[in-house]
Amino acid sequence: MISATTIGPSTAERVRSACARAEGARLAIEGTEPVVTLLHHLRSNGEVIVAVPEDSSLATLARQPSLDGVPAVLELTDHTPLELRESVRSLVWLRGELRSVPVPLMRPIADAVAVEHPHPALLDIGHGTILLRLIISSSVVADSTGAEPVDVEDLLTAAPDPFWELETSWLQHLDVDHPELIDQLARRLPPSLRRGRIRPLGIDRYGISLRIESEHGDNDVRLPFPQPVDDSMALSRALRVLAGCPFLNGLRARS
Repeated sequence: MISATTIGPSTAERVRSACARAEGARLAIEGTEPVVTLLHHLRSNGEVIVAVPEDSSLATLARQPSLDGVPAVLELTDHTPLELRESVRSLVWLRGELRSVPVPLMRPIADAVAVEHPHPALLDIGHGTILLRLIISSSVVADSTGAEPVDVEDLLTAAPDPFWELETSWLQHLDVDHPELIDQLARRLPPSLRRGRIRPLGIDRYGISLRIESEHGDNDVRLPFPQPVDDSMALSRALRVLAGCPFLNGLRARS
């Protein structure tokens, strides 16, 4: 039976994980078309460093000398690692003030970002790509359960899930190579939710989420681990225990 109390990441942790996973965020200011960023990175000082094409309208506006900053919104989409009928797991909106980065500071800031988040777009800074700074004032996340604001201080002190980089390979491995384990997990669902195609939706240190796709719509269910896990071996063991198969061979995601 599913636990009545679902243990999972805090909202701030979910946002940090979504920020780490999301690609191609959309940056918008009033009166212009949104621009797809080439890079985004949330720093501990409360700013998001974004890279945009040097000839974009946002870059032109942000660099106007008469402006200290303009209100802007960065929208991030957290997509499902597997090809599901509905591919969006959550949306995150980071609102704040967009400011330019002086040319002499672009390379030092790019180097500082590279230490925490190596990304190919950083190689193009100064060569058709520039950096901008979004000073965050508010954050909101929305998913199948609704929308929720996130305190900025909580967001900055939270960390992304330790498995965010491995999640895609883990779920693909489960979906392709271990359908029997998914079947075992499905036995923990109420009978009314077993009528449809059951796929792994997400996994983190606190548990696994399943998506049930049926002719009547989609349902997401979370199955929590008995306790949070911190490494791949513990994650594999927790999954097998949750499925009622503690003596199966350990699961390892393919590289």
